Amino acid sequence: MSLSQVESRLQDMGLTVPEVATPVASYVPAVISGNYVYTSGQIPVQNGEFAVKGKVSENPGEGLVSVADATDQARICALNTLAAVKSVIGDLDRVKRVVKVTGFVSSDPNFTGQAQVLNGASELYGKAFGEAGIHARSAVGVAVLPLDVPVEVELIVEFS
Repeated sequence: MSLSQVESRLQDMGLTVPEVATPVASYVPAVISGNYVYTSGQIPVQNGEFAVKGKVSENPGEGLVSVADATDQARICALNTLAAVKSVIGDLDRVKRVVKVTGFVSSDPNFTGQAQVLNGASELYGKAFGEAGIHARSAVGVAVLPLDVPVEVELIVEFS
């Protein structure tokens, strides 16, 4: 089976869209409504594991995650959102536009760089979809996320 153009672009960056993650609670990874796919929040799980856990901080240490590591984790979340989209529409080349990205960053109380962390996801969408990857976004700091992950990302796309 050949890769979609979107997946080929990602492969050129050394990235692959994983299989959709199994939900850890009572929800589905993505739903279709009209010509839109809404994903559930996707956390940075790779091969069933988490590379880092904890709150994001400008001064990482015990239990705290660096901005660079959190940005990498946001990229993993973005790949997982694409897996969720692919699971319901079959081919990422059907995506007409990335509409909205919502990202949550588990933040140390003094951390205010949530937007910088979420650039890891936003930049991936831009590289994968080109002009169609330019989107609206919210970057929200929160006290804690499920399983103590540093980042969670939701995605809304329009497809044909």
